[in-house]
This record gives sequence, C-alpha cells and structure tokens, in this order.
Amino acid sequence: MADIVGRSAEKEVLQRTLDSREAEFVAIYGRRRVGKTYLIRAFYENHMRFELTGEYKASLADQLENFAFALGRAQNRNIEAPESWRKAFQLLISFIDTLDKKQKHVLFFDELPWLCSPRSQFLSNLEYFWNAWCVKYPNIILVVCGSAASWMIQKIINNKGGLHNRTTRRIQLAPFSLTESHSYLKYRGINLSHRQVLQLYMSMGGIPYYLKEVERGLSAAQNIANTCFSKTGLLKNEFLNLFASLFKHSHRHEKIVRILAASRMGLSRQDIQNKSKQKSGGTLTTTLSELVESGFIEKLAPGKGHRKVALYRLVDEYTLFYLHWIENSTISNEEEWLKRQNSPAWLSWSGYAFETICLKHVDRLKQALGIGSVESDIYSWLHRSPSPENPGAQIDLVIDRRDDCINLCEMKFSLNPFVVDKKYASTLQQKKEVFRNTTGTRKSLFTTLITVEGVRVNEYFGEVVDQSIDADVLFS
Repeated sequence: MADIVGRSAEKEVLQRTLDSREAEFVAIYGRRRVGKTYLIRAFYENHMRFELTGEYKASLADQLENFAFALGRAQNRNIEAPESWRKAFQLLISFIDTLDKKQKHVLFFDELPWLCSPRSQFLSNLEYFWNAWCVKYPNIILVVCGSAASWMIQKIINNKGGLHNRTTRRIQLAPFSLTESHSYLKYRGINLSHRQVLQLYMSMGGIPYYLKEVERGLSAAQNIANTCFSKTGLLKNEFLNLFASLFKHSHRHEKIVRILAASRMGLSRQDIQNKSKQKSGGTLTTTLSELVESGFIEKLAPGKGHRKVALYRLVDEYTLFYLHWIENSTISNEEEWLKRQNSPAWLSWSGYAFETICLKHVDRLKQALGIGSVESDIYSWLHRSPSPENPGAQIDLVIDRRDDCINLCEMKFSLNPFVVDKKYASTLQQKKEVFRNTTGTRKSLFTTLITVEGVRVNEYFGEVVDQSIDADVLFS
C-alpha cells in the first residue's frame, strides 16, 4: 500500500472491504481535488484490476473508447471499443471470470457522473452488472467515485431503482483537518509552525491538491503569493473551473456563493432568495443542497430560544479567499501581496477566516475545554438591536451543553498575545447579559476566548474571561 497521510476513519472502512466475505459496493464522494482518487488507488494498490475514469463532456463513443483501452491494459491486449455500455459490461464480466477466486479484486469507476451522460444507459447497465453478477463474487470490490456529491447521493446512495440500498460502504471524503494538513506538509519535508499552517489553511483549506503546491523553505505568505497571485499560480484561476466541473447549472451556485461571501454571520433561505432574486421552490432547494453536500456552504441549525430559522454560511476557505483577495483585487503580483501582510485589511479578514476554521474544528475545541463527551448544540448567535435602550450582540460560537452550561466563544486572530482591554471587557460582559436576557436561559454562561498566540493576563481578563485556549489545540 502506498503512503496515505491521515484518513484514519476512511482507511478503516476500506480495510473492512478487504476483510469482508461478501461482494462490496463502495461509493465515495467529495469536492473536487480533495483526494478521492489518490485514496482509492493508494489503498487498493495491490488489488486494483480495472480502472476507468469518466471524461468531462465526452461523447458516448469516446467514453467507450476509454473503456476499451482500460480493459485492454488490464488484460494486456488490444480490445475493440464496444458499441454500448451493455456490451462493455459483458466484456468486463468475461474478464472477471478469468480472475483468481481466492484474491480480492477492485473494479474502480472514477468520476462516475461524467460516464452517465444523457441517454447513454450507463447507470441501468451498472445496476444490472452489480445485481446480476458482482454479488455472485465475494472477492469483488466495486468502487464508484464522483466529485458531484449531490449526483452521487441522489443517483447512487439514495437510488430509487435497481441500486436502491445496494452500496455496502459510503465515504464522504472531507478536506484535511488542520492536523492532517500539518502532517501532510511534514510528510513532504515542509516544517512550518502552527500559525504558518493556519495561514495556508485560510487560503487553501485542507485540499491536498492545493497543499501539494506548497514549497519547502518558503513562508506561508510566500507560498500564497506564488500559488494565488503569480500568473501561473494554480489557484489564481481555479475558481473559474471549480463549480462548472461539479454542477450542471453552475451559475446558480456561483451566485449564491458570492452572496454568502458578503455575509459574515450567514443568511437565511429567505435572505438568499431575496438577494439572488430566485423564485422559492425546488431549484433553490436543490442548489443549496448541492452546495452543502459538496462542502462549500454549511447549514447552521436554529439556535435555542432566539433564532427560528436555519442560516447558510460559506465555509470553503479557498472560495472565501478567492472572492475577497484574488477576484477584482488591486493585487496584481506576488510582491503586492507580500506588502499586504499584517495590514489592517488582512488582519480583519484573517479574523473572519479564523472563525470559520474554528467552527469546522469544534470537536477539537470541546476536547480542549474538557467537554468532548458532553452532548451539545453548536450555533452562532445574533441579536439585532430593536432600540437604543436594548443593545444588540453577536457571538461567534455558542456551545450549548447538556450539563446545564453554555460556552460563549469569541475567536480572535492576532499576531501577538491578545490583550483584553477595558473596552473589550465591557463588550464581553454586555454580550453575556444580552444573551441571558434575550434567550432567558438559566444555564451557567462561560465566556471563552480562542486565540492564535494566547492571551496576556491582566485585570480585565480576570474579570470577564472564564476560559482561554489557543489555536494549538486545533492541531492536537
């Protein structure tokens, strides 16, 4: 097996397929560039017998030509392209019959949505292939993979026809966590501090294909400059292809993403509908669902006792970075980006990006707070002021615990230990009072600070802060 950094849970799932005494049907999905193909190829390296990758917008004839070439390589001979997918799967069945029955054999269909072009009848033939043949072979592992997460869920995992409940294993491959990103960079001989990795994560997220661009011996700022602002940088124009390759009507998805990029707290479905001028109905529901399933946006459930509707928030780091810093930016080259480091605009944006990363790593925060096993509701909180006498308040992260306590978390990005001054202490105290009065909660409230470089302890810190943790816990 080739080296695989992280992915512990996924490797356990794949190992169970090798240990199984029955035929296995594995569906794996996740956003573009997240490492799905590498994981399957690396883990099943010694068991791969056939692999076919769908070609984007290719004709049926071209897809069948690709099939013939792939099967020919598997058999080490030339094969004439079949006339249809029915004929293609018949050839594949004949190939399976020649394989050693005592060994595990993996058949891998990558970018499955691209193979299922209209009127190609690929999916119906795949259904027949699995139901009539693969299930007879306890040594066969059929793996299907796709970046269009919503398509994979609808057509494969939640299929209403011949593939209904047929998948035996399902893997939604998420981007690397901060810990996995740090480990991946170290695996490549790149040793950066936690803060440097955090800055890279703010611009690239945990996408292995993007992190592969990071060069040894350069700072996070230098790597971002090379990757995002040089004329040949991988991420300078990646956004232009990102949604088009995943969604059929990608202009709808881009429009919603741009709207959410301008809202720090997130927007309700009604807000999105109003701003996008889309009619309420199935189209908007489908678009939002596809963005959630692909990991670009997150649906935040209503909080307790205050907000009655769910909010949608943009959480894909690269998309956030691209829309704020690359698209329509005055930064035209690497040098100009490096000059912006530590500027007020960069620090302000970094604060927002840090919040998003903390929200994605809540489990690590809970562990650091000693409440990892306590069941909790997680949400952001906003109370708009109805009058000058009734102040509003915003809380980045609320951990509403079943042990009768609530953590009111504030995330602060700074290059030095964070200082709680008199003004900020007053703000924190006011937020706690507004939260209690507005929600009517009787639980104990703990003001919790999450910082990058720790906190400088002073009299104000002791008055208003109950707990403080730093970003190192996100890497634990």
